[in-house]
Order: sequence, then C-alpha cells, then structure tokens
Amino acid sequence: MILPPNLKPGDTVGILATARKITETELQPFLSLLKEWQLQPLLGKSIGAVDNQFAGNDALRTQDFQEMLDNPKVKAIWCARGGYGTVRMIDGLDFSAFKKNPKWVIGYSDVTVLHNTLYNLGVASLHAQMGLEIEQKTEATRKTIYDVLFGKSYKIEYTSEGNLNRIGTAEGELVGGNLSVLSSLLGSPSAIETKGKILFLEDLDEYLYHIDRMIQNLKRNGLFSELKGLIIGGMSQMNDNAIPFGKTAEEIIWDAVKEYEYPVCFHVPAGHIKDNRALLLGSDVELSVSAKKVTLQFNNLKS
Repeated sequence: MILPPNLKPGDTVGILATARKITETELQPFLSLLKEWQLQPLLGKSIGAVDNQFAGNDALRTQDFQEMLDNPKVKAIWCARGGYGTVRMIDGLDFSAFKKNPKWVIGYSDVTVLHNTLYNLGVASLHAQMGLEIEQKTEATRKTIYDVLFGKSYKIEYTSEGNLNRIGTAEGELVGGNLSVLSSLLGSPSAIETKGKILFLEDLDEYLYHIDRMIQNLKRNGLFSELKGLIIGGMSQMNDNAIPFGKTAEEIIWDAVKEYEYPVCFHVPAGHIKDNRALLLGSDVELSVSAKKVTLQFNNLKS
C-alpha cells in the first residue's frame, strides 16, 4: 500500500462535503484547529451549498472533490461531515492524477465509500473524525489524527475485559469502516477483499435486526471466513422492536464469527463515539488481544 506524504506546517488542506449539507459557521472550531496545526484550510464549493439534505447536487459535489484531487497544492482532503450521499458521486471521480500524487483523504461513516475505493487503488487513507464537532471529541481523537498526518509513531491501546473477546495475536492490513456502507457496497467496484486482512466495523442508529441482516450478508459473501482478525468499534444508539431481538449488536457479531479462530475484540475506541481515534486503513498492523488489554500497533508510518 502507498501512504500519502506526511503533512508539514504550511500545507493546504481541502475541506468539502461529500454527503450532507454543512455551513462554514458550523466548521469554525475545526478551522481554528487546523490553524493551530499550522495548516491552511481551503473550503470547497460544497461548503454552504444546499440541495435538499445534500451539500449541493451530485454534480457539484463530484466536481468539488475532483478539483481537490487534481489540485497539486492540496495535500489532504478532509470531509466536513457524513450522512448519506458519497456513493452518489463516487463513480464520477477520476483518480488518474491522484494515483500519481496521492494525498490524504480523511473521514469516516459515509466516507467508507471513499476508503474502500482508495484501498482498491492501493492507497492508504485515514478513518477519522469529520471536521464537524471535532472539538467535542476527546483529545486522543484529535492527537491521533495529528500523529498519523505528521508521521509520528502511533498505536491504540485500551482496557477490554469483555467476555466476547477472543484472545490472540495477528498481523495484516487494516480494512473496513461503517458496517451499513460496507454491506451496501458488496458486489460493486468499491467492495473490498478481506482475505488475510484485519477487518474493522462500526455503526450507529440501526435496528438490531438490521445489524443481524448485514452481518449475515457479510458472512455469506465470505468476508469473515479468512480474516486474520476482527475489531469492532462503536455500535452506538442501537434500536429494537416491540418484540425484542434478544441480543446486543456485539452478541450478534460474535455469534456470526465464533466458529473461526482468529482474534476478535470489541469496544475499540473508534466510530460514532466521543473517543473516535484515527485508524490508518491500508496500514500493516499488529493486533494483540489479551484477557484485559487490546493493542493495535501501526507499523508503516513514515517519519
């Protein structure tokens, strides 16, 4: 996998919205943070644009992203917010110039569409907090993004004593993202191969039976059978029916993968949660799951 060049003070970061609409006013804390990091924000045409719930129509959002891809002065593209809509523009993008001069693409949730596309192009990307509400997240959320972008040594380590974890160690490329988006991309050019990989999943505000349906879809498509490891981030604000499904999201996932032997861990601090730490997708990582601690070490950051 190709890692985009590290950022340095004075670099320009393109800010745009690939899905839901957002105003420049909402981004003021984020823009202030970029200036603290000595980065120069460049707002795209999609910021402030409106087409019902979208940040401008599909053509505008596509053109906005394309211009950021092709602009040699832009060293990173940071998505302002998620929602839904990235899949509506992905097939209109030309990555020819990007492949010659890769740059960081940053975001999560709906941006999983971009992460998978870039992974299939052989370029790593950053699963991390959007610009919106970044000031409301933990300091670790912001620090881990900074560390990856500026090429500092980085790992995630947290205490986890869940009885669903499966102890073990593994090494492989990290892939994945939002469960709903991953499931929707199966069978498309943006679907990813998970054989020999460490897969990350997270999701928000889904009915538990939807979670089960999507997990079964991933399993039937072979995404779980030959993994090196599975890590589960936030499964947040789940919903249930009047007749309860009877299992948590974590239990649903465990039931689908308990027959395999690779390490599994839950409650990774990433996803739609306050502590949303950066994950370098496409990076070679070492996963260690013990009785009380989980460590995810990123090996190929460039200093």
